[in-house]
Formats: sequence, structure tokens, C-alpha cells
Amino acid sequence: MTTLKLKKNLLGLATGLSLIAAPYSFAASWPQQPIRLVVPFPAGGNIDATARIIAKGLGEQMKATVVVENKAGAAGLVGAQSVMRAKPDGYTALLASTGSLAAMRALDPNVPLDPAKDFVSAGPISIAPMLLIVNKDLPASTLPEFLKYAHSKSGELTMGSAGAGTSNHLAGEMFQNLSKTKFLHVPYKGSGPAMTDLMGGQIDLMFDQMASSLPQVKAGKVRALAVTTNEKSALMPELPTIASAGLKDYEASTTTGILFPAGTPSEVTQQVNDALRTILRHQSIRTQLEQLGTEARPGTQDDFQHILQSETDKWTGIVKAAGITKNAQQ
Repeated sequence: MTTLKLKKNLLGLATGLSLIAAPYSFAASWPQQPIRLVVPFPAGGNIDATARIIAKGLGEQMKATVVVENKAGAAGLVGAQSVMRAKPDGYTALLASTGSLAAMRALDPNVPLDPAKDFVSAGPISIAPMLLIVNKDLPASTLPEFLKYAHSKSGELTMGSAGAGTSNHLAGEMFQNLSKTKFLHVPYKGSGPAMTDLMGGQIDLMFDQMASSLPQVKAGKVRALAVTTNEKSALMPELPTIASAGLKDYEASTTTGILFPAGTPSEVTQQVNDALRTILRHQSIRTQLEQLGTEARPGTQDDFQHILQSETDKWTGIVKAAGITKNAQQ
């Protein structure tokens, strides 16, 4: 072998080895600049508050700067797409919610975003149960009593929601589907106005996030009958699950987690997952999340990816059964 040919072979081998080693050296030196955690909703809501708790915890755990950036619009699509299109270098992440991404995909399969293909997971953060709540004067104090009453008033009871196609609307549609009840849906522009009318007796029931409904329940202004998760909630352990009333397949909740653009090195997402699972064991973090009406749910990267897919499949079926159109949220 000639000297020139030997040099070329050695150069090729060195280049190949450098390419193999590149991801590991990148991960070892990451992060070297601030990480943006994009919230696809306006500041002030529960998702935003969750992001700020997690950003602070991750920053301290990883000895990095994690900055929360709000990019609201189109029911979460604008912010999600901004992350989807970002450079997959580990410096742009999404505080994702199944209540937004899964419902978005279920309402419009042609939406220009696919959580399964366009993102990689860094793991789940928390789960937010909903409550089935009714007007305090409704003649039903328990879930079985309510089901009996609802069957006797088929098509007459009014169900409020934060808007057509929202998570609490879909939770109500699933309930009707499984219980063979029928409500008259009354969409509002947000859960606040719906809650006001529920307390005033203008509507009969609604499914609402625990964070916003719990104060009204404790004040005796509305009555909570059940929790929508498949297990009892530690935040209201006295409430039964809807599944326990015979609707065994009923489960409606919102899970939050962190996603990165597809192509982000797995070493980076694993590093974030390790940090995330560590901080979610801290009682101070768990308490802050509980104050938002959510429960810490640490898990693996695959856990959140699986939840996103299963929620998308579930809500797609509910949307089709209820005949909800893709323009529902517009």
C-alpha cells in the first residue's frame, strides 16, 4: 500500500470515528446556552404555571438556565409548530399537554403537526384530573343518583363547557357515549363563564379541571360527584371515579410533559428525563403542582410518548362518535 493511500485510509477512519463520537461529546458539553421551554398558551394559566415550576427545578438540577417563552395561538398549534420547526440541538423544548395536542389531532387528522413523528419525548410531568360537577340544587347527591336522574331527563339536562372541542367538552361526550345519557351541550368562551352559570343554575352540569372547580366545591357553590381519572385523586380522595360506577372504560384527564423537536440527540432527552424525574420527587415541587390541581407523574421518555398516542386514539374515536367537526374550536 502506498504512503498516500495509507494516509487517505487513516483520514477516512478518523472522520468516521469522529462522527460516531460526536453525539456523545455534544451531550457531555450540553447545555452551553439557555434552554427555551415554549408554552403554547398565554401567561397566567395552569400550563404556564406548570412550566415555570418545572423550568426553575430543571435549571437548578442541571445547573442551566431554562427560560419560559409563551407562544399562544390556534389552541396551542402556533407554539407547538414553533418547536417542531426549531433546530434539534436541545435548546428548544415544548411544555406539551395532551389536552391540546391529542385533541388537536383528533379534531383534525390533517392538522400540520403529528406528535408521534415531529417530536421526541423527555417524559411526563403531571396529570390533571377533572371533576363531574353539578348545580347544588340538582336532585342527585351521588354518581348513581345522577345517572338515574340523567336517564330520566334524556336530552333535557344542560352541560356547559369551555368551548366546543375543548377537553371538558370531550370528557362530557365520552361520558354520554359510555353511559347512554344525552345532554344539551352549551359551549362558552372559557370555563369561567360556564362555572358562573352553573353556580347560578342556568346550566345543570359540567366537567371541569379540578384546579378551577375545587374552590367552588369547597365553598358549597357546586357539587362534585366524581373524578374523571381511572384512579381516585389524592387531591379529593373522598370522590369515586366515574369508572367505578360501571363505566369501566371511562378516563379523562390532561397529562403534561416535555417534548423536543424530532432529531434531538437521545442523550439530551435522557439527561432532561433524569433531571425531571429527580425534581418530581421533591416534595416542594409536588406541593406546588398540587396547588394547581395536578399530581406529579414522573415517568420514562416512552411513557409520555405512549400517553400522547393513546390519548390521540381515544379522543379521535370520541370525536367521530359525537360528530364533532374539525372547525369546532374556531
